[in-house]
Amino acid sequence: MIPKRLTRLLLPVVCLVFLTVGGGFLLEADPKTLEIGATAPDFSLPGIDGKTYSLKSFADKPVLAVIFSCNHCPTAQAYEDRIIQLVKDYGPKKVGFVVISPNSSKSLSLAELGYTDLGDSFDDMKIRAKAKGYNFPYLYDGDDQAVSLKYGPVATPHAFIFDKDRKLQYAGRLDAKEKPGAANAEDVRAALDALLAGRKVAVSTTKTFGCSVKWAWKDEYKKKQLAEWAQRPVTIEDIDVAGLRKLIKNDSDKLRLINVWATWCGPCVQEFPEFITIDRMYRDRDFELITVSADKPDKKAKALEFLKKKEASNKNYLFSSEDKYALIEAVDPNWPGALPYTILVEPGGKIVYSKQGTIDVLEMKRRIVENRLIGRYY
Repeated sequence: MIPKRLTRLLLPVVCLVFLTVGGGFLLEADPKTLEIGATAPDFSLPGIDGKTYSLKSFADKPVLAVIFSCNHCPTAQAYEDRIIQLVKDYGPKKVGFVVISPNSSKSLSLAELGYTDLGDSFDDMKIRAKAKGYNFPYLYDGDDQAVSLKYGPVATPHAFIFDKDRKLQYAGRLDAKEKPGAANAEDVRAALDALLAGRKVAVSTTKTFGCSVKWAWKDEYKKKQLAEWAQRPVTIEDIDVAGLRKLIKNDSDKLRLINVWATWCGPCVQEFPEFITIDRMYRDRDFELITVSADKPDKKAKALEFLKKKEASNKNYLFSSEDKYALIEAVDPNWPGALPYTILVEPGGKIVYSKQGTIDVLEMKRRIVENRLIGRYY
């Protein structure tokens, strides 16, 4: 039994080291990366294919590659095709591959999603895997991160290569060049070739570059970001036909998303929070959200009240005339006239997307991030 006095001395230390999250204990400091020669920690994790995987799932493979990666990270996305090609090249050689997403959504801010259309939830993993045609098991460890804590990935992606006895023989990057097409996972290939030939891996550890793992307890940035957004000023300005035409002309250097809405329009009000999410994801890129209220000019205060409730700190306008047909023609002559109406405009005024009615949110995010002005990579 520990004396009460010693307990009082130890308690602050214990609280510094451990934090209860989802019923399990997580280290407050970054976990230590698995050392070369260590035995592969076992796991039991759900895959996006509905199966549960463990080390036994790869028992017939003389070499096993465990790669920690995710959806949202631009570096991780830059390496997706290389991982797919690794599986194509080394799967026939009986190398096992498994990719584990270690990230917790609890600490992932919308501001960190500027290079993606998806977060790191299990459902988002399924969408990304289908879109890219993943040919490997993609496992989720975002709830308690117990497996990731044992392996200790530093960033995404981070590769761990094990021999037939499941002893770690390589840990680190896939290769030294992030840009797609600039390299072909040479570091991992060298490790796999050596193990398949019964040789020692020449370079067993390398540093890895990418997005930090989103440990559940490291949520200070997300909380700070939410608080900052809540404090940003929300305004609405009058705009006339000439102003609208200038908006559509888009003489900026940014991809411009314009949403025409009204407080009396049910679908407009329901989908409006999605535009705020989109703005928070991409506003630090070459992107801007602009909203135009079709409320009557004397309802400006009501429109502003709504915008404040939604924390719409983007640029907001209210059409200064009651002539709605002038509004329609100024925004887009091809617009039949029903609300909501949304267009995506490149610099120079090229409308690359238009939609009457509510948008498909995922499609919109994808159109933004895959536009030539934005992109998924640095």
